Amino acid sequence: MNASYEWLGAFVPFKLTPTELRDLLTSRCATVDDLVSLRDDLRDIVIGRVVEAGRHPNSDHLWLTKVDAGGGTLVDVVCGAANVSVNALYPFAPVGALLPGGVKIEKKKIRGETSEGMLCSAKELGLGQDEEGIMALSLVAEPGTRLLDAMPLGDTRLVIDVLPNRPDLLSHEGLAREIAAATGGTVTRPEIAEQKPFIIRTHTVKATSGKVGEVTVKLEDTDGCQRYAGAVITGLKVGPSPDWLVQRLQSVGSRSINNVVDATNYMLLGFGQPMHAFDLEQIARDTVVVRKTRGEELIKTLDGVDRTLPPGAVVIGDAERAQAIAGIIGGSGSEVSETTTEIFLEVAAFNPARIRATRRKLGISTDASYRFERGVDVDAIPGLVDYAVRLILSVAGGNPVGNPIDLYPLPKRPVPISLKLPRVARLLGEPVEAPEVEKNLRSVGFRIAPEAKDVLKVSPPSWRHDVHADVDLAEEIARLRGYDTFSSELRPFRASAVPDSPLVAVAKRVQETLVGAGLNEVRPMPFVTDGKGATVRVTNPLAEDEAFLRGDLLTTLISRAEYNLARMQGNVRLFEIGTAFFEGEDPAPLPGPKKAALPREEMHVAALVMGQRSPTHFTKPLPDSYDEWDLKYLADIVATAAFPSSTVNLIPGSGEILWEISVDGQTVGAARRLTLDAPVWAKPAFGLELNLEGLEQGQAKSKAYRAIPATPRAQVDLALLAPTSVTAAQIDAVIRREAGDLLETLTLFDEFTGHGIPEGSRSLAWALTFRHPERTLMDKEVQGRSEKIVKALEGELGVRQRTS
Repeated sequence: MNASYEWLGAFVPFKLTPTELRDLLTSRCATVDDLVSLRDDLRDIVIGRVVEAGRHPNSDHLWLTKVDAGGGTLVDVVCGAANVSVNALYPFAPVGALLPGGVKIEKKKIRGETSEGMLCSAKELGLGQDEEGIMALSLVAEPGTRLLDAMPLGDTRLVIDVLPNRPDLLSHEGLAREIAAATGGTVTRPEIAEQKPFIIRTHTVKATSGKVGEVTVKLEDTDGCQRYAGAVITGLKVGPSPDWLVQRLQSVGSRSINNVVDATNYMLLGFGQPMHAFDLEQIARDTVVVRKTRGEELIKTLDGVDRTLPPGAVVIGDAERAQAIAGIIGGSGSEVSETTTEIFLEVAAFNPARIRATRRKLGISTDASYRFERGVDVDAIPGLVDYAVRLILSVAGGNPVGNPIDLYPLPKRPVPISLKLPRVARLLGEPVEAPEVEKNLRSVGFRIAPEAKDVLKVSPPSWRHDVHADVDLAEEIARLRGYDTFSSELRPFRASAVPDSPLVAVAKRVQETLVGAGLNEVRPMPFVTDGKGATVRVTNPLAEDEAFLRGDLLTTLISRAEYNLARMQGNVRLFEIGTAFFEGEDPAPLPGPKKAALPREEMHVAALVMGQRSPTHFTKPLPDSYDEWDLKYLADIVATAAFPSSTVNLIPGSGEILWEISVDGQTVGAARRLTLDAPVWAKPAFGLELNLEGLEQGQAKSKAYRAIPATPRAQVDLALLAPTSVTAAQIDAVIRREAGDLLETLTLFDEFTGHGIPEGSRSLAWALTFRHPERTLMDKEVQGRSEKIVKALEGELGVRQRTS
């Protein structure tokens, strides 16, 4: 939502600067993302103080001045204005500054004297027509201060992020209500300069049909349109809009079209109510009908596109055909043109769900549909019709025909909410007194009446569609009081009796493990293209090039790695904990239409590494790159973190799969080489992926704490000759089994093949640490266990102790 600082001031008087207004709105109701000065062409102009002024030696009408422009030294400036005064402040354009209109200030000589800048007049800055003298400033500012920072010049655009639950803030009037509540002001609608005053009084009826002048209005689709009002104006003249209206629209980034269309856009932006003007001569038999589509209807819309209307869409038609897609866009057949002399003005409230469905099917979005999808203020329609008719008469002339008609067959009123103050205190953590509640809620339009002791009956205003229950009112009370006024003290609380899902604890352990290993977590969208890990097509995709849900997380990480490689970043360490999707089973047959099976979801963890194993540092040689063994280490620590009470095994795979990850005998993932679309300089990429729901998850075991050992350890090194067909994991398992409970650590620290090693064998060296918790081990105990290990290895695996 773009809002104009000056336009807001026309609704409610306030003395806030644009920056202060930004902070106020952000703290109260909606984040202001940006402030855009519409006089940015003055960004180079600063405040200058004239320190010295004297006659130019070679001219009888020029002055030679010295100006303090905040740079630390005085600059010489030749000035032709007679009103220059010592110690006065003026707008100053230094050398290099760009003036409005594109003139660049340069250092030059004027009548033999150097001029290093320019003292500016109001006309030169586009701030008035006075060009006889320089623009004297009556303000307090240091020399060198930007002119835009020292004084408000021109309008300022506020770019506001309005959340879907607050459609009332999609208008200047809605924002003005919040400003008035905060500053104690009063909201009034801007006065209309009328050459000939008219009394416009909309006639509201609880009916589905009526007449305004000679035009018959019918409301056939009461579900699609809750309220429909219309007015007829004849004898108007379509042409350019007055300057004030053009400036209002331009201040929020909208362009001027003609006076009638601009008036409807003014109502949309100023009051949040979309309106549409039809050329009455193009309406067949003076009949306007709000109805559903009839069969396959065609319409050419204002953007010049021929569209087929979807079934169930709400349309505005005449006696023969559809003339507009209700709440979205008008038809080109009845648009206002230069030849239009009479119009039918539509003001309505359409069903948000119906508008949203039609807009999505047609693939079109407009300012009108954006507001109708979120809901407009139904009760404001009669007053806005009257205001809009007077506005059009003011800018385009003409005469109203009869009183506007307002069809409202099923009036709705907001349901009062019982607000218990003790309940508010429990929700907010602090007591809030009744007078404060009443004052704050009334300031933003709520009606309040006492219901019982410490109980208030609160009726939301018609523009607050988001308030339905006491929790909504409690949030409103906190918002109006100010979130920063509540205590930040940590208070006692009662732990919930409901434990966290075991999967939450698993994900946290895995996340901490991978972050500790130096990987960066990513949280991308789970959408992929067809054929790239795709499993299930999305019915309503965000983009057609990513219309499928992924079946694995590595596909997403590969795309992220390729993105980095395309930008010359070859060191990649990424992981994600997210959801993979698979085709769901057909639901059990039930009466009624068959429903498609929902996809089955699994939580996975995936990691991708490539490039340098650690960051480069000038004190160390170039680090090695990731290899298969780094991947094996990551797979081991991730699986152990995910399943701490289970037995993890890494089973050698084939092809791209380096290891299958097995937990308690069940395969839950794999570690593999990855194929990327990579440049020739890129290092190999490796990845792993585990299904965190692959086993029944229990509560994480508590960590066992024990005292630091007070007894010495005994270390033994075993050099073993092992057939190449025997894995280190097999040897590890035998050593641990035979060593028993005295084994404290077991580390494989060396592998050797080549000279002195028989063909088909390799040498593996292990370091074993033994320790008893209460006594010093005897040498014969350690030796006996070592001999037992060597004997078991030779008998079971053919692994012998190396003697040389």
